[in-house]
Amino acid sequence: MQPNYFRAKGCGKIILMFAFVCLSFGYTSAQLNTHPSLAIGSTAPNFSLPGVDGKTYTLQSFAKSKFLVVIFTCDHCPTAQAYEDTIKKLVTDYTPKNVAFVAISPNDAGSIRLDEMGYTDLGDTFDEMKIRAKEKSFNFPFLFDGATSSVSMLYGPQATPHVFIFDQQRKLRFTGRIDDAFGVPGAAKSFDTKNALNELVANQPVKVEKTKTFGCSIKWPAKHDLVAAEAAKWKEEKVALEKLSIDSLKALLANNTKNFRLVNVWATWCGPCVTEFPDFVTINRMYRLRNFETISISMDELGRTPAALSFLEKKQASFKNYIADGDKSQIIDAINKDWQGALPYTALIAPGGKIIYSTQGAIDPYEMKKLIVNSLGRVFDIPEQYKAQLK
Repeated sequence: MQPNYFRAKGCGKIILMFAFVCLSFGYTSAQLNTHPSLAIGSTAPNFSLPGVDGKTYTLQSFAKSKFLVVIFTCDHCPTAQAYEDTIKKLVTDYTPKNVAFVAISPNDAGSIRLDEMGYTDLGDTFDEMKIRAKEKSFNFPFLFDGATSSVSMLYGPQATPHVFIFDQQRKLRFTGRIDDAFGVPGAAKSFDTKNALNELVANQPVKVEKTKTFGCSIKWPAKHDLVAAEAAKWKEEKVALEKLSIDSLKALLANNTKNFRLVNVWATWCGPCVTEFPDFVTINRMYRLRNFETISISMDELGRTPAALSFLEKKQASFKNYIADGDKSQIIDAINKDWQGALPYTALIAPGGKIIYSTQGAIDPYEMKKLIVNSLGRVFDIPEQYKAQLK
């Protein structure tokens, strides 16, 4: 008999892993929670915020609906991502019952450390919100408050996602989590938001008016100093450049490790290489705490080693850097026989040496991030053998 994934291992393991992802970055208590949550019975604070659809929304935009659900959520948080389909289902089920929904991203994108983004392909800028809404086909307005977080400070979300439900007089009747699944698909037993909506639609009192939330902390503007501290540490990381023989190159490409390897082949004299190189530095900082590593291979002549190293130091490329030592044609064939030799060249290599992506030319940074995070796995991915339990 197979164990129940959620009871025996899944929930506890996933929740512990997620808690590490969200809570292990040195935040002080003031930075984690500087704005109290709106009290039950409070009037909904007004707002005027831009939506990803190009419209501006206020409370009055939802005046025709008897009830209003305001959900504070975001792009980068694994729990927020895990609840997106649940939110869409709530919108589909309760819009016909005179309930309006609006989602607000409270996060200041400049307050998110790159090492907090190891399980996401998108950050919380307004442009990235537009991408997420389009790809996930959001059926609700998605508003941006990250410019100042001023509206969010009035509501006081404690984590993403955080739900606030208001009645016809726009008095707060429920605040808290969506359910008790903590984002794990199919694991919910207490459907807190749904229960509150059912009771309100039936003109009944809400039995449970407040629950605790679970997810990523709000990225208030006060956290800018943590991002600055991280940037200062990057400057202190050692940057090195080593010679790479053909035999060592073949061993590198065989990838007899547990890591996914992102290999970028470049040169100091290659304009597109130089232009895109900072993307690899960012990607490395996002995913290097996982089973992932970035490797650069310079195709400069050995005599240009000092120039190549100087470039890497300026870019703070503290990952593994090599300069190819040998015949260029042999090096090209060793890397990929189908590669014609034009720079830049990039490949993502799985453990065991399988090339799962390669391109001659510049990468698309977002598509690369999406490929990496999908290859590494997202926090709430469920093993195939347990998916039947969700049905």
